[in-house]
Amino acid sequence: MSEKRLAIPRRAGGVTWRAIVVSLVLLPVLIVVGFYATIVYKPDDYLSCIPPAAQFHVLMLLAAVGALPLFRRWGLTRRELLAVYSILLVAAPVMGRGMLYWMIPKSIVYYYLARANPAWEAGLLPLVPSWFAPSDTAAVEGFFLGKASVPWSLWLVPMAAWLSFAVALYIAVASLLSILQQQWIRNERLSYPLVHIPLDVISDRTLEGEPARLTADRLLWIGVIISFALNFLSQLSLKIPSLPQIPLGPVRIIPPANVGPLAGLGGYDLVLWPWLIALAYLIPKELSFSCWFFWLVRVAVTVAAIAAGAPPQSSQGWWDPSFPAPYYQGTGAVFALGLWMLWTARKHLARATRIAFGWGAPGSDTEEPVPYRMAFVGIATSVAWMVWFLHLAGCRWGFGMLFVFFLLGYYLMWARLRAETGLGFLAFPLDIQDLMTGPLGTTALQPRELIAASSARWAGSYGEGMSFDTSTANLSDSFKIADAAGINKRYLMWVSFAALSVALLFGTYVTLAGTYHFGYFGTAVGAAPFYPSLQTRTDAAAVFANLQTPTPMEPNGLIMMAAGAVVAVVLGAMRLRFYWWPFHPIGYLAANCWGWSWYFTPFVLGWLGKVLVVRYGGLRLYRQTVPLAAGLIVGDIMNRLVWIVVTMVTQGRV
Repeated sequence: MSEKRLAIPRRAGGVTWRAIVVSLVLLPVLIVVGFYATIVYKPDDYLSCIPPAAQFHVLMLLAAVGALPLFRRWGLTRRELLAVYSILLVAAPVMGRGMLYWMIPKSIVYYYLARANPAWEAGLLPLVPSWFAPSDTAAVEGFFLGKASVPWSLWLVPMAAWLSFAVALYIAVASLLSILQQQWIRNERLSYPLVHIPLDVISDRTLEGEPARLTADRLLWIGVIISFALNFLSQLSLKIPSLPQIPLGPVRIIPPANVGPLAGLGGYDLVLWPWLIALAYLIPKELSFSCWFFWLVRVAVTVAAIAAGAPPQSSQGWWDPSFPAPYYQGTGAVFALGLWMLWTARKHLARATRIAFGWGAPGSDTEEPVPYRMAFVGIATSVAWMVWFLHLAGCRWGFGMLFVFFLLGYYLMWARLRAETGLGFLAFPLDIQDLMTGPLGTTALQPRELIAASSARWAGSYGEGMSFDTSTANLSDSFKIADAAGINKRYLMWVSFAALSVALLFGTYVTLAGTYHFGYFGTAVGAAPFYPSLQTRTDAAAVFANLQTPTPMEPNGLIMMAAGAVVAVVLGAMRLRFYWWPFHPIGYLAANCWGWSWYFTPFVLGWLGKVLVVRYGGLRLYRQTVPLAAGLIVGDIMNRLVWIVVTMVTQGRV
């Protein structure tokens, strides 16, 4: 059924009533499936949201079903289909282990762990605000041990408080992205590598009002088949040991040394993920080169530091602020590049400010997701509420403003990385809690501020496609999709916010009901010995230790942050001044994030492939092979769908 026959105005630009209804019907399904498949039955697969798998599964399924003769009359148009994808892109990620399933357990874990730490009764629990979580013994034990009913009345105030903070954070960042989206899309022409995949997979050769269909590009489907087969057989060989293994990784090739300078090398894990090789092929070659080159520099500097007398440790695991302090360097680069981003956009921001205050041409922002004035109001009111929230939790005004400033800066930079490079799987070097308690020390912080920073760690975590900044970065991607497909951004913005609100409410219900049934430690994520359940179990003890023995400011950490900022600025300036300059500042930032012992090989292969193709076949051959690379990413996503179905059917036994 076409848009015209539904009597929906063209200005809806794909955000039709059909698209809205389909989105809101599918959203609870994605939340329930996400809770059971990736939290209850199995820990969420690493990098499961990059590329955004669940939303892409919906896109492919709706396109395939709409193309069937029986359903063609009701098939969604291309713009409607992309609108559904964009709405779910923003709302669905809240049911992840790094968002709701981190927010809720962290708010109540103090009371459970206090049973094994009697000293907390006097030294910690009285400092935890009573409205953070229920403190009733039955409510606490039921949450962690399961087989209990949910005490909804006790959770009403805590969930209203925490969800209001999440909504305010989203509104503030969404308003900032609404102001900046034209600068990024039209003025700077950022590449948005991940956005082109749904745009390319759904054919743009359908007539207006006709149901969308999948692309007929043969190279793309060849890439899908290759990637799907490799990933499927690799996973299957892990389930059935008698099958020959396809080592896509990570496979330990060289064990790490424990003593001497060679400890800085760490171990070498062979990783051949097709989607990551394809992403390195799609992004600018100076960026992919810089990523793996600076990783080698990081390893070499680590080896040199150990040879000079530093304690032996791997470059990947060097978290302390002593030289070379890679994660402190990376944090400095984050702030430097964030300020650079704002400086680059200064003319656009000045224009937006003039229009917002009535000094510009009337109606100049009619094509923006929200009017500039409303965006500035949204930023001001949301920031005010977040600061007030922290003040109610016992924090000083200055701490609250600094915490919120860091939050907004991190979220903007993560969205920028997604938009410019597609490197949305990066884990930022230090999250907000580590930043405020590490180089800045805890002696300057009050006890309730330590508790507030720890309890809000879910909000200030570091990307990886699993925490709340995924929703806001995905909103930036949805603006690009809307711009490319002719979707009404304003309608899309409001419907996405409504869908996010529904996801937060329904996701909270599913999380509480499911956790009181299974018990937090009865779910795969709750029992897992890694992020974020590890932090959930250990952060409270770290807070208590800091209360007993405050840590001083780390001068070395601040110096290394400043050094990282200087290096990033110099690299950026050289890149602007000399066209031949091969080093990208984002590559330096990326190499000082966690995970590059895994990402090194895929980036070398992707970079090398692109260099050879461009050198011997020119840009024409490269453009012809881009669909093949996109297909490798799509094949990986479709393989995940198969194993999600297997997980649901077998309840995690396979």
